[in-house]
Amino acid sequence: MEHRVRIAQTGSPDVMSYESFEPPEPGPGEALVRHRVIGVNMIDTYHRSGLYPTPMPGTLGVEAAGVIERLGPQTSGLGLHEGQRVAYAAQTTGAYATVRSMPAERLVPLPDSVPDEVAAATLLKGLTVEVLVRRVHPVRFAEPVLLHAAAGGVGSLALQWLLHLGAKVIATVGSDAKAALVKEQGAEHIIVYTRDDFKAKVRDLYPEGVPVVYDSVGKATFEASLDCLSVRGLLVSYGNASGKPPPLDIGSLATRGSLFVTRPTLFSYTRTRAELLASANALFEMLAKGALKPHISRRFLLKDAADAHRALESRETTGQLLLLP
Repeated sequence: MEHRVRIAQTGSPDVMSYESFEPPEPGPGEALVRHRVIGVNMIDTYHRSGLYPTPMPGTLGVEAAGVIERLGPQTSGLGLHEGQRVAYAAQTTGAYATVRSMPAERLVPLPDSVPDEVAAATLLKGLTVEVLVRRVHPVRFAEPVLLHAAAGGVGSLALQWLLHLGAKVIATVGSDAKAALVKEQGAEHIIVYTRDDFKAKVRDLYPEGVPVVYDSVGKATFEASLDCLSVRGLLVSYGNASGKPPPLDIGSLATRGSLFVTRPTLFSYTRTRAELLASANALFEMLAKGALKPHISRRFLLKDAADAHRALESRETTGQLLLLP
Protein backbone atom coordinates (compact mmCIF):
# COMPACT_ATOMS: atom_id res chain seq x y z
CA MET A 1 0.00 0.00 0.00
CA GLU A 2 1.24 3.51 -0.86
CA HIS A 3 1.10 6.51 1.45
CA ARG A 4 0.71 10.28 1.11
CA VAL A 5 0.26 13.46 3.18
CA ARG A 6 -3.06 15.19 2.53
CA ILE A 7 -5.03 18.22 3.65
CA ALA A 8 -8.81 18.60 3.58
CA GLN A 9 -8.73 22.23 4.72
CA THR A 10 -6.18 24.99 5.09
CA GLY A 11 -4.61 25.93 8.41
CA SER A 12 -1.73 25.05 10.71
CA PRO A 13 0.47 21.95 10.25
CA ASP A 14 -2.13 20.08 12.30
CA VAL A 15 -4.40 19.88 9.23
CA MET A 16 -1.94 17.48 7.56
CA SER A 17 -2.80 13.78 7.64
CA TYR A 18 -0.80 10.69 6.67
CA GLU A 19 -2.93 8.17 4.81
CA SER A 20 -2.75 5.14 2.54
CA PHE A 21 -3.94 5.20 -1.07
CA GLU A 22 -4.02 3.20 -4.28
CA PRO A 23 -2.22 5.09 -7.09
CA PRO A 24 -3.86 5.17 -10.52
CA GLU A 25 -2.12 3.89 -13.61
CA PRO A 26 -0.31 6.63 -15.53
CA GLY A 27 -2.47 8.08 -18.26
CA PRO A 28 -1.51 9.40 -21.70
CA GLY A 29 1.60 11.56 -21.45
CA GLU A 30 2.18 10.57 -17.81
CA ALA A 31 4.82 8.65 -15.86
CA LEU A 32 4.48 6.97 -12.48
CA VAL A 33 7.46 8.00 -10.37
CA ARG A 34 8.54 6.15 -7.23
CA HIS A 35 9.90 8.78 -4.91
CA ARG A 36 13.19 8.27 -3.12
CA VAL A 37 13.50 11.75 -1.60
CA ILE A 38 11.01 14.64 -1.39
CA GLY A 39 11.94 18.30 -1.09
CA VAL A 40 10.32 20.62 1.45
CA ASN A 41 9.79 24.20 0.29
CA MET A 42 8.22 27.40 1.60
CA ILE A 43 5.59 27.16 -1.12
CA ASP A 44 4.37 23.96 0.55
CA THR A 45 3.53 25.98 3.66
CA TYR A 46 1.76 28.57 1.51
CA HIS A 47 -0.42 25.85 -0.02
CA ARG A 48 -1.17 24.36 3.39
CA SER A 49 -1.98 27.70 5.03
CA GLY A 50 -4.15 28.91 2.16
CA LEU A 51 -1.90 31.80 1.15
CA TYR A 52 -1.65 30.15 -2.28
CA PRO A 53 -4.94 28.41 -3.21
CA THR A 54 -4.74 24.73 -4.12
CA PRO A 55 -7.49 22.17 -4.83
CA MET A 56 -8.74 20.30 -1.78
CA PRO A 57 -8.66 17.70 -0.56
CA GLY A 58 -5.16 17.42 -1.95
CA THR A 59 -1.66 16.07 -1.46
CA LEU A 60 1.01 18.63 -0.62
CA GLY A 61 4.48 19.05 -2.14
CA VAL A 62 5.90 20.07 -5.50
CA GLU A 63 9.40 18.56 -5.63
CA ALA A 64 10.89 15.07 -5.52
CA ALA A 65 13.54 12.76 -6.93
CA GLY A 66 12.98 9.12 -7.75
CA VAL A 67 12.74 6.47 -10.45
CA ILE A 68 10.28 6.06 -13.32
CA GLU A 69 8.27 2.97 -12.43
CA ARG A 70 5.89 3.00 -15.40
CA LEU A 71 5.44 5.12 -18.50
CA GLY A 72 1.99 5.74 -19.87
CA PRO A 73 1.11 5.94 -23.56
CA GLN A 74 2.20 8.92 -25.67
CA THR A 75 5.48 9.45 -23.80
CA SER A 76 7.94 8.56 -26.56
CA GLY A 77 10.39 11.14 -27.83
CA LEU A 78 11.11 12.63 -24.41
CA GLY A 79 14.31 10.69 -23.74
CA LEU A 80 12.73 8.82 -20.82
CA HIS A 81 12.57 5.13 -19.93
CA GLU A 82 11.37 2.95 -17.07
CA GLY A 83 13.96 2.55 -14.33
CA GLN A 84 15.48 5.97 -15.10
CA ARG A 85 16.42 8.35 -12.29
CA VAL A 86 14.51 11.62 -12.57
CA ALA A 87 13.50 14.64 -10.54
CA TYR A 88 10.85 17.29 -10.91
CA ALA A 89 9.74 20.68 -9.65
CA ALA A 90 6.02 20.73 -10.38
CA GLN A 91 3.50 23.53 -10.71
CA THR A 92 0.86 21.31 -9.12
CA THR A 93 0.98 19.67 -5.71
CA GLY A 94 1.26 15.94 -5.05
CA ALA A 95 4.88 15.19 -4.11
CA TYR A 96 4.31 14.24 -0.46
CA ALA A 97 3.67 10.62 -1.42
CA THR A 98 5.55 7.39 -1.97
CA VAL A 99 4.57 7.43 -5.67
CA ARG A 100 3.05 9.98 -8.03
CA SER A 101 1.85 10.17 -11.61
CA MET A 102 3.41 13.16 -13.35
CA PRO A 103 3.29 14.74 -16.82
CA ALA A 104 6.33 13.03 -18.31
CA GLU A 105 7.45 16.17 -20.12
CA ARG A 106 8.11 17.85 -16.75
CA LEU A 107 10.54 15.16 -15.58
CA VAL A 108 14.25 15.99 -15.62
CA PRO A 109 16.69 13.09 -16.13
CA LEU A 110 19.35 13.07 -13.43
CA PRO A 111 23.04 12.72 -14.30
CA ASP A 112 25.07 10.21 -12.29
CA SER A 113 26.89 13.12 -10.66
CA VAL A 114 23.70 14.31 -8.88
CA PRO A 115 22.55 12.03 -6.01
CA ASP A 116 18.85 11.73 -5.21
CA GLU A 117 19.11 13.82 -2.03
CA VAL A 118 20.95 16.61 -3.82
CA ALA A 119 18.35 16.60 -6.60
CA ALA A 120 15.42 16.77 -4.18
CA ALA A 121 17.18 19.48 -2.17
CA THR A 122 18.14 21.68 -5.08
CA LEU A 123 15.98 21.27 -8.17
CA LEU A 124 13.15 23.67 -7.32
CA LYS A 125 15.38 26.05 -5.41
CA GLY A 126 18.25 25.80 -7.87
CA LEU A 127 16.05 26.35 -10.92
CA THR A 128 14.56 29.33 -9.11
CA VAL A 129 18.02 30.77 -8.49
CA GLU A 130 19.06 30.18 -12.10
CA VAL A 131 16.02 32.14 -13.24
CA LEU A 132 16.61 34.95 -10.72
CA VAL A 133 20.29 35.62 -11.37
CA ARG A 134 20.58 34.73 -15.06
CA ARG A 135 17.25 35.70 -16.63
CA VAL A 136 15.10 37.92 -14.40
CA HIS A 137 18.16 40.10 -13.85
CA PRO A 138 21.41 38.88 -15.44
CA VAL A 139 23.89 39.71 -12.68
CA ARG A 140 27.20 41.17 -13.85
CA PHE A 141 30.68 40.79 -12.40
CA ALA A 142 31.32 43.21 -9.49
CA GLU A 143 27.67 44.33 -9.47
CA PRO A 144 26.32 45.13 -5.98
CA VAL A 145 23.33 42.97 -5.01
CA LEU A 146 21.13 42.96 -1.92
CA LEU A 147 20.05 39.41 -1.09
CA HIS A 148 17.56 38.86 1.72
CA ALA A 149 17.30 35.61 3.72
CA ALA A 150 20.72 34.52 2.47
CA ALA A 151 20.89 31.53 4.82
CA GLY A 152 17.58 29.98 3.76
CA GLY A 153 16.91 27.21 1.27
CA VAL A 154 16.84 29.40 -1.84
CA GLY A 155 18.95 32.13 -0.30
CA SER A 156 21.96 29.93 0.44
CA LEU A 157 22.05 28.67 -3.15
CA ALA A 158 21.50 32.19 -4.49
CA LEU A 159 24.40 33.46 -2.39
CA GLN A 160 26.72 30.80 -3.78
CA TRP A 161 25.64 31.42 -7.39
CA LEU A 162 26.00 35.21 -7.01
CA LEU A 163 29.48 34.85 -5.53
CA HIS A 164 30.45 32.55 -8.39
CA LEU A 165 29.35 35.30 -10.80
CA GLY A 166 31.58 37.76 -8.95
CA ALA A 167 28.78 39.92 -7.53
CA LYS A 168 29.33 42.11 -4.46
CA VAL A 169 26.68 40.59 -2.22
CA ILE A 170 25.06 42.34 0.73
CA ALA A 171 23.43 39.44 2.56
CA THR A 172 20.70 39.86 5.15
CA VAL A 173 19.83 37.18 7.69
CA GLY A 174 17.56 36.88 10.71
CA SER A 175 20.05 35.91 13.41
CA ASP A 176 23.71 35.94 14.41
CA ALA A 177 23.88 32.18 13.91
CA LYS A 178 22.76 32.61 10.31
CA ALA A 179 25.20 35.49 9.90
CA ALA A 180 28.04 33.13 10.83
CA LEU A 181 26.86 30.65 8.23
CA VAL A 182 26.78 33.11 5.33
CA LYS A 183 30.12 34.54 6.42
CA GLU A 184 31.62 31.08 5.97
CA GLN A 185 30.15 31.03 2.46
CA GLY A 186 31.93 34.27 1.57
CA ALA A 187 29.37 37.07 1.70
CA GLU A 188 31.12 40.45 1.53
CA HIS A 189 28.67 42.30 3.80
CA ILE A 190 26.22 40.75 6.28
CA ILE A 191 23.28 42.45 8.01
CA VAL A 192 21.02 40.96 10.68
CA TYR A 193 17.88 42.65 9.37
CA THR A 194 15.78 41.76 12.43
CA ARG A 195 18.07 43.95 14.55
CA ASP A 196 19.82 46.43 12.26
CA ASP A 197 18.51 49.02 9.79
CA PHE A 198 19.49 47.33 6.54
CA LYS A 199 18.37 50.30 4.43
CA ALA A 200 20.78 52.62 6.26
CA LYS A 201 23.62 50.13 5.99
CA VAL A 202 23.05 49.60 2.27
CA ARG A 203 23.06 53.35 1.68
CA ASP A 204 26.26 53.67 3.73
CA LEU A 205 27.92 51.12 1.47
CA TYR A 206 26.38 52.39 -1.78
CA PRO A 207 25.04 55.96 -1.44
CA GLU A 208 23.33 55.74 -4.83
CA GLY A 209 21.71 52.41 -3.96
CA VAL A 210 22.02 48.97 -5.55
CA PRO A 211 20.68 47.98 -8.98
CA VAL A 212 18.85 44.88 -7.78
CA VAL A 213 17.30 43.50 -4.60
CA TYR A 214 16.24 39.86 -4.25
CA ASP A 215 13.53 39.71 -1.57
CA SER A 216 11.90 36.49 -0.39
CA VAL A 217 10.96 37.88 3.04
CA GLY A 218 8.02 39.96 1.89
CA LYS A 219 6.04 42.13 4.29
CA ALA A 220 8.85 42.89 6.76
CA THR A 221 11.36 44.07 4.13
CA PHE A 222 9.41 45.18 1.06
CA GLU A 223 9.21 48.96 1.57
CA ALA A 224 12.79 49.32 2.80
CA SER A 225 13.98 47.16 -0.09
CA LEU A 226 12.52 49.70 -2.52
CA ASP A 227 14.46 52.42 -0.71
CA CYS A 228 17.72 50.50 -1.25
CA LEU A 229 17.46 50.66 -5.05
CA SER A 230 19.39 52.96 -7.32
CA VAL A 231 17.68 54.90 -10.10
CA ARG A 232 15.95 52.43 -12.46
CA GLY A 233 16.71 49.63 -10.01
CA LEU A 234 14.79 46.36 -9.87
CA LEU A 235 13.09 44.78 -6.85
CA VAL A 236 12.65 41.04 -7.40
CA SER A 237 9.97 39.93 -4.93
CA TYR A 238 9.83 36.14 -4.94
CA GLY A 239 8.58 35.06 -1.51
CA ASN A 240 6.45 35.90 1.52
CA ALA A 241 8.24 34.40 4.53
CA SER A 242 7.06 37.24 6.79
CA GLY A 243 3.67 37.67 5.07
CA LYS A 244 2.43 39.19 1.82
CA PRO A 245 3.97 42.55 0.89
CA PRO A 246 1.69 45.57 1.38
CA PRO A 247 -0.22 47.07 -1.56
CA LEU A 248 2.07 49.11 -3.77
CA ASP A 249 1.38 52.70 -4.79
CA ILE A 250 2.65 52.51 -8.35
CA GLY A 251 3.28 56.25 -8.35
CA SER A 252 5.94 55.77 -5.67
CA LEU A 253 8.07 53.91 -8.20
CA ALA A 254 8.41 57.16 -10.13
CA THR A 255 9.27 59.31 -7.12
CA ARG A 256 11.83 56.78 -5.93
CA GLY A 257 13.71 56.89 -9.24
CA SER A 258 11.70 55.15 -11.97
CA LEU A 259 11.98 51.78 -10.24
CA PHE A 260 10.93 48.36 -11.50
CA VAL A 261 9.21 45.61 -9.48
CA THR A 262 8.68 42.04 -10.62
CA ARG A 263 7.07 38.99 -9.03
CA PRO A 264 8.51 36.11 -11.07
CA THR A 265 7.47 32.49 -10.89
CA LEU A 266 9.70 29.63 -11.95
CA PHE A 267 7.05 28.21 -14.24
CA SER A 268 6.80 31.38 -16.33
CA TYR A 269 10.47 30.80 -17.21
CA THR A 270 10.29 27.00 -17.74
CA ARG A 271 7.08 26.80 -19.75
CA THR A 272 8.56 24.57 -22.45
CA ARG A 273 10.55 21.38 -22.02
CA ALA A 274 13.48 23.04 -23.80
CA GLU A 275 13.48 25.90 -21.25
CA LEU A 276 13.16 23.44 -18.37
CA LEU A 277 16.06 21.26 -19.49
CA ALA A 278 18.27 24.26 -20.28
CA SER A 279 17.72 25.63 -16.78
CA ALA A 280 18.30 22.21 -15.21
CA ASN A 281 21.50 21.68 -17.19
CA ALA A 282 22.82 25.04 -15.99
CA LEU A 283 22.07 23.97 -12.41
CA PHE A 284 23.69 20.55 -12.84
CA GLU A 285 26.79 22.23 -14.30
CA MET A 286 27.08 24.44 -11.23
CA LEU A 287 26.71 21.41 -8.96
CA ALA A 288 29.29 19.41 -10.94
CA LYS A 289 31.93 22.13 -10.73
CA GLY A 290 31.34 22.57 -6.98
CA ALA A 291 30.11 26.14 -7.34
CA LEU A 292 26.92 25.11 -5.55
CA LYS A 293 27.16 23.03 -2.40
CA PRO A 294 23.70 22.41 -0.95
CA HIS A 295 23.43 22.23 2.82
CA ILE A 296 20.87 19.61 3.85
CA SER A 297 20.11 20.57 7.40
CA ARG A 298 17.39 18.11 8.40
CA ARG A 299 15.64 14.97 7.20
CA PHE A 300 12.15 13.88 8.27
CA LEU A 301 10.11 10.77 7.58
CA LEU A 302 7.19 11.42 5.24
CA LYS A 303 4.75 10.66 8.05
CA ASP A 304 6.35 13.48 10.05
CA ALA A 305 5.86 16.14 7.35
CA ALA A 306 3.97 18.36 9.80
CA ASP A 307 7.12 18.58 11.94
CA ALA A 308 9.09 19.65 8.85
CA HIS A 309 6.58 22.46 8.26
CA ARG A 310 6.84 23.60 11.87
CA ALA A 311 10.62 23.71 11.59
CA LEU A 312 10.51 25.63 8.32
CA GLU A 313 7.96 28.16 9.52
CA SER A 314 9.95 28.83 12.69
CA ARG A 315 12.45 30.55 10.33
CA GLU A 316 15.22 29.05 12.44
CA THR A 317 16.27 26.50 9.82
CA THR A 318 19.11 26.89 7.35
CA GLY A 319 19.67 25.16 4.03
CA GLN A 320 17.33 22.47 2.76
CA LEU A 321 14.84 20.12 4.46
CA LEU A 322 13.95 16.70 3.06
CA LEU A 323 11.26 14.05 3.51
CA LEU A 324 12.10 10.37 3.24
CA PRO A 325 9.22 8.10 2.04
